[in-house]
Amino acid sequence: MRISTSQFYNQNVQTMGNQESQLNQLYQQLSSGQALTTPGDNPLAAAQAVQLTMSTATLTQYTANQNSALSSLQLEDKTIGTVANVMTTISSLLTQAGDGTLSDANRASIAQSLQGYRSQLLTLANTSDGAGNYIFSGFQTTTQPFVNVTGGGVNYLGDNGQRLAQVADTRQITTNDSGASVFMTVPSIGTSPVSAGAATNTGTGTIGRATITNPAVATNSHNYTVTIGGTAAAPTYTVTDNTVAPPTTTPPAAFSSASPIALGAGMSATISGAPNPGDTFSVTPSTTPANSSLFSTLDSIISALNTPADGNPAAKATLQNALTTGTSRFQNSLTNITVVQASVGGREQELQALQTTTNNNSLQAQNNLSNLTSVDMVSTISQFELTQNALQAAQKSFVQIQSMSLFQYISS
Repeated sequence: MRISTSQFYNQNVQTMGNQESQLNQLYQQLSSGQALTTPGDNPLAAAQAVQLTMSTATLTQYTANQNSALSSLQLEDKTIGTVANVMTTISSLLTQAGDGTLSDANRASIAQSLQGYRSQLLTLANTSDGAGNYIFSGFQTTTQPFVNVTGGGVNYLGDNGQRLAQVADTRQITTNDSGASVFMTVPSIGTSPVSAGAATNTGTGTIGRATITNPAVATNSHNYTVTIGGTAAAPTYTVTDNTVAPPTTTPPAAFSSASPIALGAGMSATISGAPNPGDTFSVTPSTTPANSSLFSTLDSIISALNTPADGNPAAKATLQNALTTGTSRFQNSLTNITVVQASVGGREQELQALQTTTNNNSLQAQNNLSNLTSVDMVSTISQFELTQNALQAAQKSFVQIQSMSLFQYISS
């Protein structure tokens, strides 16, 4: 086959041009360390690299969300742990306050100590993070959640908002608990009904804690009132179920000190001492708002301890009833704190497990991306040198062949 001079020149120039282009591409890969400088280098690998890059960015965001959520929960966990410790100390003081041999001065001293612990709890309930956001305000993070109310108790100025963090593709986790759910609520499970004597009672009757005789009975969550009737010599009592509509009252029955009084079919309570006709006592569910506020509970106990009772049997009975009521409410609040603390701890453990999983997935994605886009330096350098040598050989051959002609052969 005949090859023309122009065809020979074109073929050699095209070959050397391709080699130079390949050499430039290899040089760019070596200098940048990236095997994919343009999508055209490897379209399939480039598409996979885009997906891996997006996946890596998503995992990075999840890691940031997990770290932020864990930091918030750790601060809450630390705060609630301190709250639990303070409440445990208060519980010991309440046991001490129930000693009937204490004087008014002794009880006033305990009340002063309780007031100090109450202030500590309020400070903890108003805890803020390093950015000044209150951790128990719900969505109202810039609003101090709790303020004292004249006459006792507190106002909650936050809301019940729960902040959620997206920590995985299909998982959002709550990063806070509202102050209302921590300090002004108690669970229905694991808590006890609250017994109380009316502040207007004139006798020496004291009510004990209610006893659950059958946990399966639905009426255990009802609101009961025990009313003393009859005469001082022959007292009677009736039990009114205030939850049903209309309220129902049992027929009068003879009252006997310390004898169980049935409250529905699954609960009972005892009243000791000598209540006067007209005195009333109540047993209410633990979840009743009046029974649920930790700060109101402490304020009522402090007020009772500061009320003189020495030498006055009726006043001592009123004090004993107030302590029974306050202690039941307080223990229910402590139970709630324990429940919240366990919930926070569970979320912390879940986040730590997710951090490990996300970190592993992120490392795998980055490794896969690196395998797709990073240059194999040994292989690329070898290919660069091979291409460079081939180009140099082609250039030398072209120069030598270019000078060959029939006239040169004749003249020689």
